[in-house]
Amino acid sequence: MPRLPRNNAPRVSGIAYLDVSHAGETYRINLRRTAAARRFTLRVRAATQDVVLTMPARGSLIEAKSFAGRHAAWIGAKLRRLPEMIPFEPGAFVPLRGRLHRITHRPATRGRVWIEDGAASPGSNAGPLLCVSAGAPFVPRRVRDFLVKEAGRDIQAAIASHAKKLGAAPRKITLRDTTSRWGSCSSSGALSFSWRLIMAPRFVLDYLAAHEAAHLLHMNHSTAFWAAVRRLTADTERAEAWLKAHGAGLLRFGADPA
Repeated sequence: MPRLPRNNAPRVSGIAYLDVSHAGETYRINLRRTAAARRFTLRVRAATQDVVLTMPARGSLIEAKSFAGRHAAWIGAKLRRLPEMIPFEPGAFVPLRGRLHRITHRPATRGRVWIEDGAASPGSNAGPLLCVSAGAPFVPRRVRDFLVKEAGRDIQAAIASHAKKLGAAPRKITLRDTTSRWGSCSSSGALSFSWRLIMAPRFVLDYLAAHEAAHLLHMNHSTAFWAAVRRLTADTERAEAWLKAHGAGLLRFGADPA
């Protein structure tokens, strides 16, 4: 059967997704059209647990659906292997500075989040506890706010130390919940970090702070840049290896309960 002429094929403009089915399962595919794309590509994102099909600007919906359909088995396999999302709910474990803490609801005291030694708490034989004294519906938000605050404190301290050694100061520091990069430095000297770094071991956060602080002097990844990073931390390779092995796993914490 001859293919429809490309210029007459239905375009994907205005269509945000399509569905494909395989072995009794239906998968929703988010469409992303970009002028830079030269071919169709599929990506299963762990952070948002969804599927994105990137396609050329002139690609058609027929071609997009055909491409996704041919890869439906692969999509299903990748989705099944995604780690379970973990909401910030009582009983869940969340890493803080590289160590798992069990979220514990303590409603008797209002408006506080604090850390306790789990071994010293009645009925507990686990590690440290992250205690939250909000109403039950507000526990996830209180946990997130606490982690963001702790991240800000640790990152500010690390940047202050590294910037002093370099003789350069950032214009400002912001925290975001990014899924594509852990930190960035703008040409104006503004630094941005993922607040999720507070979940990683201290040496990882410190390395990312050193990495972005070094960009205040070198807006590239030149030999001089890496020399500056290594002046600030001895954990470059160790931190990079940790992020490669475990970084994506930090994105599964804090999901909204189903």
